[in-house]
Amino acid sequence: MYMKRYTLAAFILIALVWLFVSNYVAGGSTTIAIDLFGIPLPSFSVAFWVTVPLFILYLASVIHFTFYSFLDNLKHRKYEKDYEKIIDAMVDAYLGKAERNHSFKTDRYQLLGQFIDNTTFFQNNALVTDNVKLNKVHDLIEDIKNGKVVDLKAYSLDPENPILTQNNRNRYKSGEITAEDILTHSSRYGKELCKEAYSDFVATSPLYAIEQYKQFLTKETLFKVLSRVNASENTLEISNEILISLFKDLDLDKKDYMEIATTISKSMIPEQRMKLFETISSKNEDAMDAYLYTLFDLEMNQLAVEILNISLSDEYLNFKAYYALKECNKTYDINLFI
Repeated sequence: MYMKRYTLAAFILIALVWLFVSNYVAGGSTTIAIDLFGIPLPSFSVAFWVTVPLFILYLASVIHFTFYSFLDNLKHRKYEKDYEKIIDAMVDAYLGKAERNHSFKTDRYQLLGQFIDNTTFFQNNALVTDNVKLNKVHDLIEDIKNGKVVDLKAYSLDPENPILTQNNRNRYKSGEITAEDILTHSSRYGKELCKEAYSDFVATSPLYAIEQYKQFLTKETLFKVLSRVNASENTLEISNEILISLFKDLDLDKKDYMEIATTISKSMIPEQRMKLFETISSKNEDAMDAYLYTLFDLEMNQLAVEILNISLSDEYLNFKAYYALKECNKTYDINLFI
């Protein structure tokens, strides 16, 4: 209710009652005296005593309206605050934050907030709203997708957040940060980006630096390191002990060891190759195929045959077939049998 209009109407009513009682009921001259709990009050006209209760009723109604208006404003403020929190929850969901737990004071927003806090919005759809916050986040994400670098400090994203990772990837590609910057301050960046940076880092870095950040080593990166052994450019000299330590950091299987054997066969000196797989195969049976390949590739047939002779009948059938054909003066490339 509009208080000003109500006040004007109330005073008009009081004035009309005053005039009516003064002119038509009491003739405008009669006065009466009233005792209130034994206390005599001054004498006033009848019109005055008739309009006083109306004025008191007006004051009581104003107090009533003011009180409930105050309560309604408090409730409205709760809804306004919860609305802002819902927008923040939607922003966090759109950014893909991992940990979200917004607190709401109204039941309806609490239900909606719980739903949003456990939801991640798809970011491949255009977002057009009347809300500035949501539109700003949408524009930032679109810029990141387009390879631009944006400022995300205000959103306090986790280093593993994909949006932040892509933004840092854009920074890396644009030259704003280097691979060594990322690896040195790895806690600021996600593991995925650190591994990508390390993959580029090992292409030209010295051995000590490669070992320094080897926690980001992957199978793909390992083969980049192996390709540099005795290469014509960015040559890398690496001992078997260091190679074995790198292998231990990865979960290598029989296929991986065979791929390693074929890769280093093109550059590593024969003695080192043979010693490498002899050492590994003595502790890891998955490397035995790679050892046999290396022996046959280096024409160390006698050592290979000794291993085949003590193996089970259903083991290393491919190498047994290769040696049988070789005994029959049939010449085949060993790579056809792996």
